[in-house]
Amino acid sequence: MASATRPGAFGWLDERLGLSALREFAAHKTVPLHSATIWYYFGGITLFLFTIQVLTGVLLLLYYRPSPTEAYESVQFIMTRVQFGWLVRSIHSWSANLMIFTAFVHMFSVVFLHSYRRPREITWLSGLVLLGLALGFGFSGYLLPWNKVSYFATKVGTDMAASVPVAGHQVARFLRGGADVGGATLTRFFGFHVAVLPGLTTLLLVVHLGLVQRHGMSSPPWSEDRKLAQMRFFPNFFLRELMAWYAALAVLGSLAALFPWELGEKADPFASAPAGIRPEWYFLAPFYTLKLIPSHVWRIEGELLGLMGFALLAAWWVLLPFWAVNSKGTVRTRWVTGAGVALLAYLVTFSLLGYFR
Repeated sequence: MASATRPGAFGWLDERLGLSALREFAAHKTVPLHSATIWYYFGGITLFLFTIQVLTGVLLLLYYRPSPTEAYESVQFIMTRVQFGWLVRSIHSWSANLMIFTAFVHMFSVVFLHSYRRPREITWLSGLVLLGLALGFGFSGYLLPWNKVSYFATKVGTDMAASVPVAGHQVARFLRGGADVGGATLTRFFGFHVAVLPGLTTLLLVVHLGLVQRHGMSSPPWSEDRKLAQMRFFPNFFLRELMAWYAALAVLGSLAALFPWELGEKADPFASAPAGIRPEWYFLAPFYTLKLIPSHVWRIEGELLGLMGFALLAAWWVLLPFWAVNSKGTVRTRWVTGAGVALLAYLVTFSLLGYFR
């Protein structure tokens, strides 16, 4: 039976799902208009690319087999025998890289627009956890094709985990599923990649998006002294966001079609590591930094000293909303902007050095 107030399909659904409340919320939600509004789109683009990851990942799961004897061959089968399988895998791999890139852009836009300010501290923290989960997706998914490069890159990454004081060996053994990278590692990483990380990410996304809706989109400090024009979220901002998704899809499709993701050679645990082995681009900066540190600094191992430095840097960055405010409650905008520029310069410079050297 149709609703008494709104006949038809909408009335039937509204009576059961409360769609009117959602429409009322969307009608009143607005987005501030200023010179940096364009940076608001990158959060939505990251979410869109995550959706692409899920959809293409489900398709790949129909054929992938997570075992050392079949993983490489199953990916090879997808790329050579399954119709458009090469394209689906290429889209999955490129969208993973683009998702991490747009997540970094989104993070730095939050920093430079000072959108971490009260009462958005928890929004900042949940966003950083989501970035960490995105990096976890990249690290766990890198091993799944079971090729030579991914095998030895995973070996290097888990060796770094083993260097962590006190619990390092236990963490490395937990990641590997044993003393060394092998079949148990592949099975474990597969479970992380398709079950644990997607579940945690979905949960955190609900929290993060709920906080964004709760507090609204922040205006930069330099625009708070004047009354800003407001754009309705739906349909105005939403349609512009949709155009940004189309642009991201165009870039993704072009990269996947013109530069298909290669499979490489099958991993051989008994072979020597190939020369110039390095991780994916989003881990290059810390990887190259550790290479520059001497083997021993005084009586401390260089790698251990580097990992301790990264831990302190991460803690300092996580706590940004708290040290960015002085005792009077005023945001230290110059300090934060300077810190953001310095961190961005470090990541770009050392990533390029790690890639070309």
